[in-house]
Amino acid sequence: MTRNKAHGKKAAQGARRSEREEVQQVESYSSPKTRHTDENASFVFSAFLFVATALAVLGIGFAVMGTVNIWLLAAALVLAVLVIFTVHIAPQWERAVILRLGKYRRTAGPGLYLTIPFIDHVSLRADQRTMLTGFSAEETLTADLVPVNVDAAVFWMVWDAEKACLEVEDYYDSVALAAQTTLRDSIGRKGITDITMHRDQLDEELKAAIEEKTSVWGVSILFVEIRDIVIPKDLQRAMSAEARADREKDARIVLAEVERDIAAMLHDASEIYREDDIALKLRQMHLVNESLKDSKGSLVVPSSYAEGFVDGNGGTSER
Repeated sequence: MTRNKAHGKKAAQGARRSEREEVQQVESYSSPKTRHTDENASFVFSAFLFVATALAVLGIGFAVMGTVNIWLLAAALVLAVLVIFTVHIAPQWERAVILRLGKYRRTAGPGLYLTIPFIDHVSLRADQRTMLTGFSAEETLTADLVPVNVDAAVFWMVWDAEKACLEVEDYYDSVALAAQTTLRDSIGRKGITDITMHRDQLDEELKAAIEEKTSVWGVSILFVEIRDIVIPKDLQRAMSAEARADREKDARIVLAEVERDIAAMLHDASEIYREDDIALKLRQMHLVNESLKDSKGSLVVPSSYAEGFVDGNGGTSER
């Protein structure tokens, strides 16, 4: 029996571990902190400037001196290094925050911009495209004490590179942590029914709460999407049984209302038939007609027309 308990405990731990691994997969959709798509462009440009500057200095020196010596080579290398530390380029979506002697100087880009070597320093290259950050809240208790795993995604962008550089150390990780803590707080204030049935409202609340924290960092929250809500299996079965019971209850209520309406209509009809015998007979004839039409049978109804074929003693008259 002890062995069975241990086996069941391990199985439950394995199930919870698999659920956590599934929830953590949402973080793999996050945008990378370092872009690798167009980084080669700046290196190629710097290499081109280095080679072009060195060749230009060597060409000018050879034209003036008529020879190339070690001093001319050293001067060409020094000038080439200074040029690549002075001339920079930034892509269309990038803004470079420049500090001069440790103090904020300006924000440059996109395109070509210049800095003073060893005095100016590019402190941050902010990507102003839409960024994606996946985050999750594992085994967070709702207001009615139900543990749930929720994963979501926030789409955001840097609208002020200066604030992103000066107001926060790492705006990317700060956005992710702010989103995660806000999600936990929102879940703790709501019941499981509100979370599962009002996702749109929860998305708007998360967007407003996260943007309130990140706006001082120069980050704007575009929208937040709840990706998945994982509820414990036993609670899912209980909620399913409750939903079935509610549906059966609603069906019974509808049926009772219909029966009440039918009884009221029959009561009204009985009042009419009691006051009008002809209407009652017409109704009887209509019911007989409907029954014969469905069964394709016939019905013999005694009437006064048949009395002419019967004599007064009960026999058939002869002609």
